[in-house]
Amino acid sequence: MCYLIAKKFNDIGCLAIQMTHGRHLAEFKEKLMQAVGTDTIQLVTISRPSAYGEYEPYHFADTEQEFEKKVIEMK
Repeated sequence: MCYLIAKKFNDIGCLAIQMTHGRHLAEFKEKLMQAVGTDTIQLVTISRPSAYGEYEPYHFADTEQEFEKKVIEMK
């Protein structure tokens, strides 16, 4: 398992969703990057939230649809 993190540059906190490594994650991340670009939002995959304090506080999405909607709203 891993976590996909979406963080708006210069903001405090991030949005996160637990996912499984693999092709689906890579395609989902690419789809999001195409939708929001890379100028204002950082998308990164991490192993566990407790190891990355710079992204705190974490707000967890329950579904990919919820995560995608909220990431697009960050733009």
